[in-house]
Amino acid sequence: MNKRQRIAEENAVLLNLWQQSQAGDSLSFCQLADRLYRTLFNYATSYTSDREFIKDSIQELLIHIWEKRETINIQFVSIYFLKAMRNQLLQEFRRNNTARPLLDLDEIDELSDYQTIETEIEKNEVYSKNQVMVRTAINDLPRRQKEAVFLKYFEGMDNEQIADFMQVNRQSVANLLFKAISALKSAIPVSHILLLSAIITV
Repeated sequence: MNKRQRIAEENAVLLNLWQQSQAGDSLSFCQLADRLYRTLFNYATSYTSDREFIKDSIQELLIHIWEKRETINIQFVSIYFLKAMRNQLLQEFRRNNTARPLLDLDEIDELSDYQTIETEIEKNEVYSKNQVMVRTAINDLPRRQKEAVFLKYFEGMDNEQIADFMQVNRQSVANLLFKAISALKSAIPVSHILLLSAIITV
């Protein structure tokens, strides 16, 4: 089973838990929160090093989503929760003078979910010297290319969905992905191409 299939299967599991949560099953929502907690926490550390602040923000987010569950339409569960986490952090930073973001709020507004690429690789890959090379190559991509790669190969979105998420047209998505994959293949020695293929399926 390749990475895209695993991501699709994971989303199916999360979506099933979400649908049960929407119907009022609090146990399913707890299971969903448990599966997503580490990803949300790691993502939040890109914004602040205050661990207690992060924990409180996640708790507030989960309470808000549970209370509003009947009105929320979700197709890709992890993408929705990550975007909601970003918005929650921004709100908390603006009303909590004691929280210290790692970046200015204007800079945070420009960030997107591509940052969880490192989280996903660290969670799913046991690092070796060669794997670090692949990780570095992905991390060196321009921001928009990295974002497109994350959405395509780590969240399993198709080009049309990526275009909608990034608010660009489908051709722009295709161009970003083509440039990203070309850059990765140029940056990684031929002997490591199989490792690249294990991380992304072209």
